[in-house]
Amino acid sequence: MQEDISLEDVSSQDGQYLTFSINAQEYGIEIRDVTEIVGIQKITGLPDLPLFVKGVINLRGRVIPVLDVRLRFGMEERTYDERTCIMVVDINQTSIGLIVDTVSEVINISGDLIEPAPKINKKSDGNRYVKGLGKVDNEVKILLDTQKLLFDDEMEMITNTVAAEA
Repeated sequence: MQEDISLEDVSSQDGQYLTFSINAQEYGIEIRDVTEIVGIQKITGLPDLPLFVKGVINLRGRVIPVLDVRLRFGMEERTYDERTCIMVVDINQTSIGLIVDTVSEVINISGDLIEPAPKINKKSDGNRYVKGLGKVDNEVKILLDTQKLLFDDEMEMITNTVAAEA
């Protein structure tokens, strides 16, 4: 299991992104949305939640709902291993754990190296999570908007279920 990483001393300036990998693709989220990173741990499943919501963890006495980003994006489920991490982020003033394959690094991406997400399919919700595409060292990092990872009704369902179980 990976060692827990505190992000309190990392500056929250615009342009800083925590990068991580899912299915060999690099993604990034603004560092200011991330409160901490912990290794994968025991997840307690809860009934009547979407499949991508794996359950809750007990993080130093706080009950945190966790969702598997792979499943949220419609990808195949993967067995968790020692590189699997939970990134705890703030979504609409609620702590949510995001399960990712691996966490990479914190990088600076200047605004002139970020392009808007392409409008491929107007009927698809896939681009709703994408804030932009960051060009870094001949690679493209998909920059996600954590505030849009959950629809309002999903967020309400998760918080109500967690509150009822706590």
